[in-house]
Amino acid sequence: MLASSTSTLDVLTDVNLADLLDSAGLARLQGTPLDRLFRPPARRFARMAHEFDRRVGAYGLSQGSAWLVAQMTAGLRTTGAEQVSAQGPVVILANHPGMTDTVALFSSLGFRPDLRVLALDRPFLRALPHVARQLIFLPGDESGRLAALRAGARHLQEGGALLTFPAGEIEPDPAAFGVQRALASLDTWSDSYRLFARLVPGTRFVPALVSHVISAAAQRHPLALLRRTPRNREKLAAALQITLPRYRRGVAQVRFGAAVEVGRETLAALAPGIAAQMRQLILAQAEEAAHP
Repeated sequence: MLASSTSTLDVLTDVNLADLLDSAGLARLQGTPLDRLFRPPARRFARMAHEFDRRVGAYGLSQGSAWLVAQMTAGLRTTGAEQVSAQGPVVILANHPGMTDTVALFSSLGFRPDLRVLALDRPFLRALPHVARQLIFLPGDESGRLAALRAGARHLQEGGALLTFPAGEIEPDPAAFGVQRALASLDTWSDSYRLFARLVPGTRFVPALVSHVISAAAQRHPLALLRRTPRNREKLAAALQITLPRYRRGVAQVRFGAAVEVGRETLAALAPGIAAQMRQLILAQAEEAAHP
């Protein structure tokens, strides 16, 4: 058991180290003696991730996620969770600002212990065995992705809950990067989730907006400002947020919109309807921030 735990920690450390060096624009240092400067923070986060996975195995996805949310934020605020039915097939369609967005959603959906997640196949997730059991991995090839979608449909046919991120990549947190960038990101959303409506009639679709998980202060850190492109600045700021506790003081927010149930005759309206609801959630979050 100890050897297995050490091996998992080593894998997580190496993955975190690679991400950290890449975020800093120093990927060329990996495998050199200089990467030892970055290994301690990579190891610290690896230990946190390992403990998260252990708790998921011992207590379930929701409780394990609540623990990690407490480590990475100053709390979690959830509204509209009643839109997600306590039983029966439901698809939650969420934005993906990164950092603690997934665990905030897992914690908010604790009343659905049957929750499964469509997730991109990443080494970090593979190194978390208990968490990985809750995931349906999306491979990079077309046939593999279709197989994953069909696996998701089978889970819905059994009455399960499914979480998916239609953007398929990291999106801007509306609280950190503003309304316009968050709204523009909706144009990148895939409508492949319509397959679930065709294969599993009666499935309900619920949009979810996660915000306040990215530290705006970390984006202004001098090291982040040295990076030339916005994407690289944001990657390094995210790495700093993981490394430095002072950037984990925000209260994460999860907002669920109204559930939509479609029949075959209204299938074409599903994606536009979800996009419209997501716009409303983004605008409501901005309005609340402007008038707390």
